[in-house]
Amino acid sequence: MKIRYLGHSCFQLTESTGTSIVTDPYGDVGFDLPCISADVVTVSHDHYDHNNVKAVKGNPVVIDKEGNYEIGGVGITAIRSWHDNESGDKRGENLIFKFRMDGLEICHLGDLGEECSSSLLELLLPVHVLIIPVGGTYTLDAEQAKEYVDRIMPSIVIPMHYKTKGLDMDIDKVSEFTDLFDGSDAEGEIAELGDDELELFRDDITEESTKIIVMERGK
Repeated sequence: MKIRYLGHSCFQLTESTGTSIVTDPYGDVGFDLPCISADVVTVSHDHYDHNNVKAVKGNPVVIDKEGNYEIGGVGITAIRSWHDNESGDKRGENLIFKFRMDGLEICHLGDLGEECSSSLLELLLPVHVLIIPVGGTYTLDAEQAKEYVDRIMPSIVIPMHYKTKGLDMDIDKVSEFTDLFDGSDAEGEIAELGDDELELFRDDITEESTKIIVMERGK
């Protein structure tokens, strides 16, 4: 399968069969969403920087409610969670999406803001590839994100929703998160991909270590 990073919390996930999913397409965040088409669009919550469905071409199926789905051979599970750590009182609900693609379990946490709990972890596991917000203010911050990584123990972690050039949001840079893995007692290899696309195979998955991959935004 292929993962393409389109910026902010938006990714294009493409299975080897050709089925394509776009997550959380954004509106005006300081830069433009690339021209993209998909079979499916997932929306974690109804905020302008996550719900620009009309910008995605191809007449995609839109999933914005919790439940289990299967589209084009891809299994999709939408899990209800909170956008804040006050049971939604500040920012409402958030949908976490799990995708079963080419034998891999990919989890996109959306704008998750609630603390890591055993009850939520039971719904998420297993996870091979974890796509996680790390910028704080509106989502998990670096420390909270690291707790999710430590408890989920995915093979690959892809951070999202952090401060990048041009982004009109007061959130932290990705370094606040990656720096937590620099200590000698911290497990996690960090890779600056320097590209907007990553291709993964089932053989790439190992339970022995976690790799944090920072991707470039596609334009």
